[in-house]
Amino acid sequence: MKAEAPNMSVDQLVERFLTIALEQHEAILDSRYAKYNRLYDQMKSVEAELSRHDGNQRLALLSLLYHPNPQVRPKAAIASLAVAPEEAREALQNISDRNEYPQAADARGMIEALDDGTYKPT
Repeated sequence: MKAEAPNMSVDQLVERFLTIALEQHEAILDSRYAKYNRLYDQMKSVEAELSRHDGNQRLALLSLLYHPNPQVRPKAAIASLAVAPEEAREALQNISDRNEYPQAADARGMIEALDDGTYKPT
């Protein structure tokens, strides 16, 4: 992934982010945590590449805040907190309010970390 990411368009990077999140969802369901961790690293690479594109293109991930998959929404929200904090936080709150587990627990944890200052989006 790292070798190809700099050559990908913003749309391709968003699509790759989506694919990774969907694969993470399957890994969670199958209790394949090593795979999930590898996918997490790939997702961070895509996120970093989006932030390097002109104008910090993590904003392009906002389109995923309404995706039907419960793994896609929180990952897109967390990745876009630095560039669209209100929209991202609202998406996290919606996930929490809907009690979509295990993602609701992650959303609540992120909201708490934002509130107490232990997480500062960059």
